[in-house]
Amino acid sequence: MNGTRVGIIDYGMGNLYSVAKAVEYLGGKAVVSDQVSELATTDRIIFPGVGAFGDCMAALEARELSDFVRVAAQTRPFLGICLGMQMLMDSSEEHGDHAGLGLLPGRVIPFPEEALHSADSRRLKIPHMGWNELHQLVDHPLFAGVPQNAQFYFVHSYYVEPSAPEILAAFSDYAFPFCAAVAADNLFAMQCHPEKSGSAGLRLLGNFLAWDGDCGSQCAI
Repeated sequence: MNGTRVGIIDYGMGNLYSVAKAVEYLGGKAVVSDQVSELATTDRIIFPGVGAFGDCMAALEARELSDFVRVAAQTRPFLGICLGMQMLMDSSEEHGDHAGLGLLPGRVIPFPEEALHSADSRRLKIPHMGWNELHQLVDHPLFAGVPQNAQFYFVHSYYVEPSAPEILAAFSDYAFPFCAAVAADNLFAMQCHPEKSGSAGLRLLGNFLAWDGDCGSQCAI
C-alpha cells in the first residue's frame, strides 16, 4: 500500500486532518483537494464529512464536485465516512427534505424521540456520541482482521435507513439496531469514524488502502 494515492474530498465540511493523518500513518499518500483535476489522479477516494446534509450538498454543488463523487463511487475503491455515508443515499429528512447523491437506495432519518431510552429506562442523548460496538453482517475485505463487535467512535443525530437490505454491512445499537455500514460493489461507507477508532479503525483503513474494489457477490447490487 506504500505510495497509494488516496483522494480525500475537501468540500469545506470534513474531518480532513484526522483522515489524512491516518492515511499517511498507514503508508498512503493523502491528496486533500476540492479540485476534480487533482482528485481524478488518485487510486481511491475517501468522502469524509461532519455537519448538516443540506449544507454539504450545497458545498458539493458550489465546488462542482457532486458529479465527480457519483463517478468515483462507481469506478474506484470508495469509502464514505459519517456524513459522507449519508450523502450517498437518495434523500435526507435533516432540517427539511433534501435530495442526496442517489448512489444507494435509502434515506437519512432522525432518531425517534419516543425510542430514546435504554433497557434500564435511562434517557439516551442525541447526538449519539462516543464508542459503540460494530456488528459485522458480511464477510467484507475491509473487515479482515477487525474483530467482530469491535468498538468504533460515533457522533451523529441522524442515521441511514437503507431500502435495499442487501447493502447493509454492519449495524450498531442505540436504543435499537441501526445501520452503521453499507457496502455495494467498490463502495463501502460507515456512520462511525474509523480514523478516530484506534486499532480497529486503523486496520479497516489499512484494508481500504490495499483493497482492489472487489467484494465478491455478497455486496454486489
